Order: sequence, then C-alpha cells, then structure tokens
Amino acid sequence: MAERRRGRAVPVVLDDTAMFGIREVCQVCGVHAERVVEVVEHGLVEVPGTGPHEWRFSSSSVFRIRRAINLCDDLGMNLAGASLAVELLEELDRLQSEVTRLSRITRR
Repeated sequence: MAERRRGRAVPVVLDDTAMFGIREVCQVCGVHAERVVEVVEHGLVEVPGTGPHEWRFSSSSVFRIRRAINLCDDLGMNLAGASLAVELLEELDRLQSEVTRLSRITRR
C-alpha cells in the first residue's frame, strides 16, 4: 500500500497484528472521517466498537477501505460498485495464489 504525498506514492507498511483508529485510517487513506464512516456503514468492513471513535481497524480492513476509496476516486465508481470490485479483486488474488501453489506441487 502506498500513501500519496505531493503527487507521488509513499509506501505505508501495515503490520498484520496492528489495529488502527479512525484517525490513522483517515491519514493512510487521505480522506476525512465521514468517508471512512460511509465505507463502514456500507458494510465493506466490519469493525468492533459502537461508534467511529471506538472503532479499531485491522490492516486488512485499512487495505480494503483504501482500495475502495481509490476505485471511487480514480475510476468514478460509486461505493456499491467499488465494494463489489474489492471483493472480486480479493477473490482473484486468492485464486492466483491457489494456481501458484498448485503449480509448485505439480512441478515436484
């Protein structure tokens, strides 16, 4: 994942065990809290807590939010379309990993 600063991408490293508050998610995604709330309310990610200031986001949730926001901003998709695209891209990643794994097994 990369964060955009002054037109160039800056890498952002996410630890698989780390949890992030809404402020950190907003910084990584480059958006206001209202946009993150909209994504959560749309159901793209599930977060523990009763409200935005209590929400804790996993690295994978941050990645999903960032991916959806980029699809909306870069391709002009609405949030429903971006959510579907994120799910399909994740399934494609999973299937490509499985093909790679199976290819290694059959080459032995």
